[in-house]
Amino acid sequence: MTSELFEGSLTDVRGLKVGHATDSEALTGCTVVLCGRGVAAGGVVRGLAPGTRETALLRPGTLVQEAHGILLTGGSAFGLAAADGVMRYLEEQGVGYDAGVKVPIVPGAVLFDLDLGEASARPDAHMGYEACQSASSKATAQGNVGAGTGATVGKLMGIERATKSGLGMASLKAGRLVVASLAVVNAFGDVIDPASGEIIAGARSTRGDTFIDTSRALQDRATRTVMAFKNTVIGVVATNARLDDAHINHLAAAAHDGLARTIRPVHTLYDGDTFFSLATGHIRAHHTLVTDMAATATARAILNAVWSAEEAAGLPSAALGNHIPYEA
Repeated sequence: MTSELFEGSLTDVRGLKVGHATDSEALTGCTVVLCGRGVAAGGVVRGLAPGTRETALLRPGTLVQEAHGILLTGGSAFGLAAADGVMRYLEEQGVGYDAGVKVPIVPGAVLFDLDLGEASARPDAHMGYEACQSASSKATAQGNVGAGTGATVGKLMGIERATKSGLGMASLKAGRLVVASLAVVNAFGDVIDPASGEIIAGARSTRGDTFIDTSRALQDRATRTVMAFKNTVIGVVATNARLDDAHINHLAAAAHDGLARTIRPVHTLYDGDTFFSLATGHIRAHHTLVTDMAATATARAILNAVWSAEEAAGLPSAALGNHIPYEA
């Protein structure tokens, strides 16, 4: 197991800003990615219980193929209200699709955090606006911040036996090419270190001092498991490469390969796994290299999300140095 966090931030892709609004008491929040005057955008939904906004316009061949901001938020479907604040902020900056008036394009995705903290407190337009105000091109915060504030993983046996997770970022560089990822990890399954195959965060035993291995438990306890539509991994993968509208959606699909490397099981009936993709178009790069880097950057961002999370609401974290063993 690695002894330190992976390096990098989504803002290593020049032109992007990341901002957060965090309610540490209610354990919810939202995160925004601001894209300047507009960036080519795509998105892929692989989970079967998604909560999303403006994803249809990201398909290849649609009229509007750029985004001015991306919203990632807690609060389940209620949290999509935070996008109103993001749109208001961008409109005030004169940013948006020119339809006679400027209409900001802000795709978004939600995670379910209502069973941790205060269920009646959800991200709203005020929090969305606040996240925009805090956005920075040098953002480095990870863990219990923004949309990751109420994130947990390993919900097979219920929230009380889950592990605290959060928000993570990582980036890779190859010459002038930059590929970076931001992931908010609220998965039904366990998070695995792909280097060792070891569970580093997930569903815990009755005593809470070991991980039970969700995949194996599904087979052993198929009729006695707790199932709920309360999970997802949402995020953004970005690059400074120049991509056409088909390839930018393939970039988002490659990010899901990073989920498959680090989460078991993944893309389930109980997850809303959704990744957005952004390409600023500053350099030429081979698409195969870009997508391979996207999968690796996303896997690293997921690991950073659990390693940087802090304990909350009685749930332990998998922070480095606080290792919970696997129940063999």
